Amino acid sequence: MGHGGDVIDELVTDHREVEEFFGRIEALPSGAKDRKLYADQATIELVRHSVAEEAYLYPAVREHLANGDALADKETDDHSRAEQIMKDLEACDAADPEFDRLIAMLMTEIRSHIADEEQNLFPQLRAACPQNMLDDLGDKVRQAKKLAPTRPHPSAPDKPPANKLLAPGVGLIDRLRDALTGRGKKG
Repeated sequence: MGHGGDVIDELVTDHREVEEFFGRIEALPSGAKDRKLYADQATIELVRHSVAEEAYLYPAVREHLANGDALADKETDDHSRAEQIMKDLEACDAADPEFDRLIAMLMTEIRSHIADEEQNLFPQLRAACPQNMLDDLGDKVRQAKKLAPTRPHPSAPDKPPANKLLAPGVGLIDRLRDALTGRGKKG
């Protein structure tokens, strides 16, 4: 978290980190307990990333791209599907047969979303926005990730202003829960 650069560089770095967790999951045999640890770490990063995109990236997409509303709606729908999978995955341990099915679904959903953003959305945004705006959005996204929730909340609002108002409080509660349970930490 907090890599630096403009919004696109920041989000692409997040994508690589999540892919690294997915690779670690895939490298372990079914039922290995570290698969749950890596799934939790991926979920933490994905939720923070999604909240930041919904608060700052997608409003910019809506404002600056000719087909921005349709693009932002599609990306937000992708997030909703992934968030529900993460919520279902949260209830499974690595030995649960449902874990393998859900983690495979999540990886497929996220990889498709990443490819779409990196091949379609990001190049359009880079072409439409001045560099200083992309830099400013990068700073806002980094700040939002620091305060964002770390657990999936499928019923939470995903559009401003409600998402910007609620995310910091929910994020604080999630981080307290994580600290108390050790979630996302190798131990």
